[in-house]
Amino acid sequence: MGIRGRFAPTPSGRMHLGNLLAALLAWLDARSGGGELVLRIEDLDTQRTSRLFAAQLLDDLRWLGLDWDQGGLEPDYRQSRRTACYEEAFRLLEERGLIYPCYCSRTERMAASAPHREDGAVVYSGRCFRLTAAERAELERQGRRPAWRVRCPDLSVTVEDGNCGTYTENLARDCGDFIVRRSDGVFAYQLAVVVDDALMGVNHVVRGRDLLCSAPRQAWLHEVLGYPPPRFFHTPLLLAPDGRRLAKRDHDLDMGALRERYSPGELTGLLAWYAGLVDRPEKVTAAELVPLFSWAKVPKNDVVVGCP
Repeated sequence: MGIRGRFAPTPSGRMHLGNLLAALLAWLDARSGGGELVLRIEDLDTQRTSRLFAAQLLDDLRWLGLDWDQGGLEPDYRQSRRTACYEEAFRLLEERGLIYPCYCSRTERMAASAPHREDGAVVYSGRCFRLTAAERAELERQGRRPAWRVRCPDLSVTVEDGNCGTYTENLARDCGDFIVRRSDGVFAYQLAVVVDDALMGVNHVVRGRDLLCSAPRQAWLHEVLGYPPPRFFHTPLLLAPDGRRLAKRDHDLDMGALRERYSPGELTGLLAWYAGLVDRPEKVTAAELVPLFSWAKVPKNDVVVGCP
């Protein structure tokens, strides 16, 4: 089977420079290998996302010269329209006794969790897994609506990342029981992306390095659900001069400003320079980068950008 990659943005605002770098590298990974690219819209949280932003996102990608083979605004490629797929996977986990309700509030989770990981996340202690039936019934009586967690085994999972190299986590110690369905009924990212990647035939997952820590649990969840895990490639993050990661909420170099400042070729050349594919930021098209692309050239560490 050939390469089948994906770009899976969340339409909660205009894309910024870091999003564009991940999109370009996902596109180049697929096209340089003669493969296909799926554009999936990750709009699970309908309160934070909008169809307007999704349509703008598609326009911005086309403006940059990036195309895709399936997806976009088609219903089958929008997470908000794929609830039945996640329900089926959830029921399978439930039948295997791998999930349990968690009634903890945020404050209770923080108090009952292990120390923070290096990335700032906390490892859940499994407090609610040990609740008795009577204790659960009392919490239900109080009106607590549970989230649902998957019970992680004491198992070390190693991912051979195509850009960052070997990465290992012990699921119980480093990850902890993670949420697969929120208390409001919305399915969580960790379950949805595994189901979607599997059912869409994705075998190359290219995304930002901030999600590297999700790769072991997702590889394990693929196997639990009977899916072959994909190969992961985590790209460097783009950082502001003060060291913070570029984010939509800060309107850092978003596409509104970038399209006013650059032509498509100029912006592509800048991204190619950040990606280590060219020696200087000069005008270039995405198609012209295909023969130049190699993961060996892409930086392993994050890249500090100025005000281009």
